Amino acid sequence: MEGSSYTTIMSTMSYNGEAIMAMKQKNCVAIVEDRHFGIQAQMVTTDFQEIFPMGDRLYIGLAGLVTDVQTVAQYLKFQLNLYELKEGQQIKPYTFTSVMANLLYEKHFGPYYTEPVIAGLDPKTFKPFSCSLDLISCPVVTDDFVVSGTYAEQMYRMCESLWEPNMDPEHLFETISQAMLNAVDWDAGSGMGVIIHITEKDKITTRTLKAQMD
Repeated sequence: MEGSSYTTIMSTMSYNGEAIMAMKQKNCVAIVEDRHFGIQAQMVTTDFQEIFPMGDRLYIGLAGLVTDVQTVAQYLKFQLNLYELKEGQQIKPYTFTSVMANLLYEKHFGPYYTEPVIAGLDPKTFKPFSCSLDLISCPVVTDDFVVSGTYAEQMYRMCESLWEPNMDPEHLFETISQAMLNAVDWDAGSGMGVIIHITEKDKITTRTLKAQMD
């Protein structure tokens, strides 16, 4: 039964594809998504949104089952609006991670099939933040990179090969784009181009890159 349960979770997580990656540096953070949306081996569209803004300098990427991705994104927007009305300020990344973790853990017996990646800057100190969570809310806060998606092993390999400390925003863009593109080119369940958001203290830069389309 344990093997059957594991197989069910893994097939559900990979049913629609998707790949997300975030990288952090001293004064900036980047998050990237692929554009693929499919149903197993069937292609549906090449412009699907997986990363959602959750404030001026905060993003969440949701990889997993598309219906759960959209449900969780809408719920988080609702909770974010309530927080800002009550507190009168932008939510901090650590606080937002707690909101996400609480949501996932509430459903841990019948989980939302999504593994989030959170990336942004603290609204007061502008300190970069990156984090990933699993299905039942266990957080992984890192000083380098986090990944989520159907081909996580290859994304980890590329990040470990290319990431280095003290990169400026342009260098970070080159690194995360090459890591993502080289990883998803080997995966039939993700790819079809990428969108990258690079968040700095004074600006956010969004770039779209084309990729292999077969």
